[in-house]
This record gives sequence, C-alpha cells and structure tokens, in this order.
Amino acid sequence: MTPEEHRMLREMLGAFTLGHLSAEEEASIQAHLDGCPDCRREFTEIEPLARALKFVDPNHVSDLATPAPQLGQRIFAAVAVEREQQDRRARHRLVLVAAAVVFAILAVGGVGLAIGENLAEAPAATAPAVPIEPVAVSSTLDGTRASAGIVAHTWGIEIKLQAVGLRSGSSYAVVVTTEDGTRRSAGAFVGTGEQVMNCNLNTDVLRPDATGFKVLDETGQTVLTADM
Repeated sequence: MTPEEHRMLREMLGAFTLGHLSAEEEASIQAHLDGCPDCRREFTEIEPLARALKFVDPNHVSDLATPAPQLGQRIFAAVAVEREQQDRRARHRLVLVAAAVVFAILAVGGVGLAIGENLAEAPAATAPAVPIEPVAVSSTLDGTRASAGIVAHTWGIEIKLQAVGLRSGSSYAVVVTTEDGTRRSAGAFVGTGEQVMNCNLNTDVLRPDATGFKVLDETGQTVLTADM
C-alpha cells in the first residue's frame, strides 16, 4: 500500500465509525484496521465520540442556547463584589505601607536622637597639639617686623609667617635654604602694609635639611631672613 492510499483510508475512519460507507468500503477499511496498529489506535480513540454523535438531533444543532434568567445581573453583582474586595485589599495595603513608613521614620529618629544624646554626653575630642618651632626673623627694611614658626611634617616643612610693614599689594616670594646652599620655593604672598599679615607656606624640604628661609621682594632683594 502506498502512503497516499494509507492516508485516504485513514481519512475515511470517521465515516466508517458513523456507518456512512458502503459495504465494500467498510470491508476495505476493516481489512486495513486488522493489519495497521496506528489506524486501529486512532479508530479506538474516535469510536466513543462517534457513538455520542448518534444521539445528536441535526435539526437542533443550529439553535442558540438561551441564557439562564437574571444571569447578567448575577455576573454584574459578582464583578461588583470582587471589585469592592480588591479596593478593600488595596486600602489595607496602603495602610500597612503608611504604618511601615511612619515606623521607619520614628526608628531613624530614635537612632538619631540616641546618637545625638551620646554625642552630647561624650567629651569633645581635642586635636593633638602641633609642635611649632619658633624661629627669629630679621628684617632689612625699616618699620617692618616679622615672626615665624616651623612645623615639621613627613613630606617637608610648613612656615607660619606673620609680618607687618611690607608694602601693601606687592608680591613677595619665600625660599628655603638647605645645607648644600640650594634654594627651594615655599610659595608667595602679598604684603598688607600696616595690617598684620598671616600666611602658611609649604615646601618639600625636610626639617633636618633646612637651614633657614628668606623673603624676597619683586626685584629679588632679601627683605626678611630666618635661621633654623
């Protein structure tokens, strides 16, 4: 039997089950079922359906079913109840969320209050005193006075300079001298005349290598000197 013949016989199983074939066709289908397990299995599956179809009245197949009385009202009522329950659950969740937010705010506020109280009770931390090495500063200008202190750091030294009488608005450069005679810049500042001038100047020269510093005016002349 060719695949095409097998397909045609398989398509006739429905008509065979309903008894709509001729005697010759039924004999051919029955002979095929005896030797084809696949078609026999399919016939076994559709046979109960074919028996049920025998009880269907073809004259009433096209009739539309009539809904039960008040079915629409019951559906709308059920939808309204479900919607009300959903709204109630949503309001309940909103209340829970709001309560959680309030609780979190109070908890954070309590922690902040406790921290604030602890900080208020704790003694104020005092920064360790920075050792300042005082150095004498000499001036080459009349009416100019200055003093300075040196702070040794791991990266170099810091010069805390205070001066009065340097020309207001003029620029002054500060250089640090070393044991080998090298000059290293420590920054610059602007004079303030008779007002007290305070500035902090930094250089990468380490304290053991520094022998002093000089303040130079705009022409390069030394106006202040200090030995360390």
